[in-house]
Amino acid sequence: MLGILGGMGPMATVDFMRKLVDATPAMRDQDHPGALVLQACDIPDRTRAILGGGPDPLPAMAAGLRRLEAAGATRIAIPCNTAHHWHAALQARTALPILHIVEAVADALIARGYRGGPVGLLATSGTLTAGLYPERLARHGFACVAPEDQDAVMRAIRLAKAGAMAEAGLLLRTQARGLIATGCGQVVLACTEIPLALAASGESLGDPLLDATEALARACIGACDTPVRRAA
Repeated sequence: MLGILGGMGPMATVDFMRKLVDATPAMRDQDHPGALVLQACDIPDRTRAILGGGPDPLPAMAAGLRRLEAAGATRIAIPCNTAHHWHAALQARTALPILHIVEAVADALIARGYRGGPVGLLATSGTLTAGLYPERLARHGFACVAPEDQDAVMRAIRLAKAGAMAEAGLLLRTQARGLIATGCGQVVLACTEIPLALAASGESLGDPLLDATEALARACIGACDTPVRRAA
């Protein structure tokens, strides 16, 4: 039973659930893996905590983890990139395996046949400051590149959380194009609100974009010993 520690943010959790369903080649309801979803919207802001301006979200995340464990979860997914700064601390509190979103992205990059080229990151300032992606992707031979205007990315994420998806998407599209122009063969959408906003921008940038939410969903399906639907 997959336990989903969500609410960071709520729309991103719903999007993760949709991608979990889409990744499963089901012919009937019973072909889908079971899941328990906790919309823990009271978890403090992860980026503010990392940058030193907000309360520690670990106690609230640990409490959510305990609730999922008590409800019968056998593995855990966290559809929030920045929350993975506390992955090791959370894993130390449970015997349940907690899938890591960056490892899922690394597997997706390798599956795409992308080797050795620079990887662009569209992420929160908290994710970038924590070094989550550069540290782990370097183990697989990837170097990471930040966008030219990180302030614009953060504005877009705040807009997306407030429901202004189209406006957020325009800002993110500009930053994604800039990363592609600098030679990034792949750009990771490393905040779970970003795929939603880019989809609302009305323009697809195509194959260079890699959705971390979708990568995590596929990793979850694989961990549940369920066949994974081939990516389009």
